[in-house]
Amino acid sequence: MKNKLQKITTNLWFDTQAEEATRFYTSIFENSKVGRITYYGNVGKEIHGMSEGKVMTIEFELEGQSFVALNGGPQFKFTEAISFIIHCESQDDVDYYWEKLSQGGDENAQACGWLKDQFGVSWQIIPGNISEMINTSDPETSARVMKALYKMKKIDIQTLNQAYSG
Repeated sequence: MKNKLQKITTNLWFDTQAEEATRFYTSIFENSKVGRITYYGNVGKEIHGMSEGKVMTIEFELEGQSFVALNGGPQFKFTEAISFIIHCESQDDVDYYWEKLSQGGDENAQACGWLKDQFGVSWQIIPGNISEMINTSDPETSARVMKALYKMKKIDIQTLNQAYSG
């Protein structure tokens, strides 16, 4: 990991799948790496309930963003209230991230470029210019783009571009 501490780091609480999730995510993103790993000891066992030697946290990085995966137990689950956005330059990028991240995920949680992966983490796989298309000063153009977007699970950039162009 970098020597300079990132100001804000995302912590992902897993039941016991921190190692599996870290391997999964770092296999998908080309610019990724695994950092320090910490292990549970006997101290605090009455609180955390984990066996000594079990992985507690794994630091990892995806595309320059630092994360910590925690094996924290079953108390907390992921929801769609938090999601990670992947800005894609091309349809090939959209297809790649969609295929990889949706493997084993919840197909019922797919809409408008959103998906939920096998660990319950939500992702938005979107074109880099979606904000420009939606936030245009022309309300009719914005409405066409939104109408096209609402019909999609996985984003089709060509269809959005056609809606944007009229």
